[in-house]
Order: sequence, then structure tokens, then C-alpha cells
Amino acid sequence: QLQASGGGLVQAGGSLRLSCANSGRGFSTYSIGWFRQASGKDREFVAATNWNAGQTTYADSVKGRFTISRDNAKNTVYLQMNSLKVEDTAVYYCAAVRSPIIREAESWYDYWGQGTLVTVSS
Repeated sequence: QLQASGGGLVQAGGSLRLSCANSGRGFSTYSIGWFRQASGKDREFVAATNWNAGQTTYADSVKGRFTISRDNAKNTVYLQMNSLKVEDTAVYYCAAVRSPIIREAESWYDYWGQGTLVTVSS
């Protein structure tokens, strides 16, 4: 099971770090993706990492501001979010797939955590 946490209220320009913890086994064999859904909008891809963070990919809207990383010893993937903008406000979800391949499509991922709300104020 995946558990996302770390959301909260932050001012524009600030930072937050989200965590995605896995309570299952074999975490290091899973690729992990972060997605977000703003109110009234479709869920969109944010970032993804393969099993050892040797491969990562980001949505254009967050490149240079967000960093995805993982600590397999802690069964946790992180999303460091810097220079936050009001338009980053959304519920953020992490998702997992047992594959070394990372993709941006929601349908690629088999397991989803509950979301964590990030609110960026102006």
C-alpha cells in the first residue's frame, strides 16, 4: 500500500517535500510516479522515477523546480517542491508499477495511494 504525506499550506515561492511510503515488499523493484489533480481539472503527470532514481522524468511545468528521489532502505519516494506557484495547488498522488520502465500515463501504474493536498497561496 502507498501512503502519500507532506502536503499543506505554503506561500508562493516556498517549498514542501512530499513523501510516498510503501508498506509492501519489493519496493525497490517498483517505478514510482507522482500525479496531481487540481480542483475541476483532470489528473496530470508530475514526475516519475525508476527503481534507483537513475532515470527520472518531469512534466515541463515543474522542471527545474521539483525533484523526485527515493530511499529504498526506507521504502519511500520523495517529491521536493521548490519555488511553488499558485498553480501548483492540487491534490498530489503517488503511484507504483512493478517495472523498470517509467511512463507519464496514468494507466501505466497499478497501485495508487490516497492523495495529499498542497495549497499554495499568493
